[in-house]
Amino acid sequence: MNFLAHLLLSGSPATTPDYDDIVVGNFAAEAVRGRAGLLAYPEPVQRGIRLHRFIDSFTDTHPVVRRTTARLREAGLGKWAGVVADMGYDHLLARDFAHHHPAELLPDFAQRQYALLHARRHEIPARLQPLLHHMRHGDWLSGYAHPVGLEQALQGLSRRAPAGAVMATGAAAFLAKLPAYEADFAEFWPELRAGVERGGIVE
Repeated sequence: MNFLAHLLLSGSPATTPDYDDIVVGNFAAEAVRGRAGLLAYPEPVQRGIRLHRFIDSFTDTHPVVRRTTARLREAGLGKWAGVVADMGYDHLLARDFAHHHPAELLPDFAQRQYALLHARRHEIPARLQPLLHHMRHGDWLSGYAHPVGLEQALQGLSRRAPAGAVMATGAAAFLAKLPAYEADFAEFWPELRAGVERGGIVE
């Protein structure tokens, strides 16, 4: 899953102990490697890093996600199929955000996340700092809700990733078989949320 899903699965400021720390850890985890990297953070932030790793592991091994990525590989995405699946799922989550998170509008959720992460940016690995800056100023989280936002995100990745040019075609491939991916996501998302809850990492 991509940034929007990770942040949403961090819990709620009203009910999750150490919520801010978990959000910071969940975001920072993108650039935190191994046990040594984990232990460099305070325990509450470590919970966010462990949550991020759990979400990634659960997602990468889930049969529904494997069905999605297999379809995208057939469409020519090759080893980048998983990245496109992550971005495509975030598009569907953002598009139907009111259904998945009725307590808060997507723009309000996005601005709250940006403010939290910006306030604690000194705790985020240096290589993620430019990404956070561009995410905040370009309002990526809200932009995911629109097909053009998905396309722009994947085109940006295609330029930054070595040998990743094929990702520029990812949005078209995902949208070409949208009903199939909508069905995949509708089956997978509740199972991911339940898995996070069973894991006891957040409440």
